[in-house]
Amino acid sequence: MSMFDIASRAMSAQMVRMNASASNLANAGSVAGSEAEAYRPLRPVFAEALDAAGEASTVSVTSVEREDKAPVRRHDPSHPLADANGDVWEAPVDENAEMIEMLDASRQYRNMVEALSTAKQLMLETVRMK
Repeated sequence: MSMFDIASRAMSAQMVRMNASASNLANAGSVAGSEAEAYRPLRPVFAEALDAAGEASTVSVTSVEREDKAPVRRHDPSHPLADANGDVWEAPVDENAEMIEMLDASRQYRNMVEALSTAKQLMLETVRMK
């Protein structure tokens, strides 16, 4: 596994992370008529991936799963989706936590781009020396 393979897998994992956060943010504040129908935040699950020789490791996304957070019940009898008790169920998305998650993922992505750029520069300088 080369540096470029490792970096591309890491960048793909960070993109999955950013997409999950974007989906969560898009659904923040959404409501449903029942607890079962309410949106639940997405979270990617990562695992270490070793190369065949066991000398290098990178990350892989094993799945993207829904969190087990309970939706927030809000009493709003005038809402069109309100149940018989006048309650609606709001998505349990913490917008601040999602923004932090997205910023962290984008920084990690940017770090891998910088590492690839440095590796490319070093390779070019090595070729120029010969």
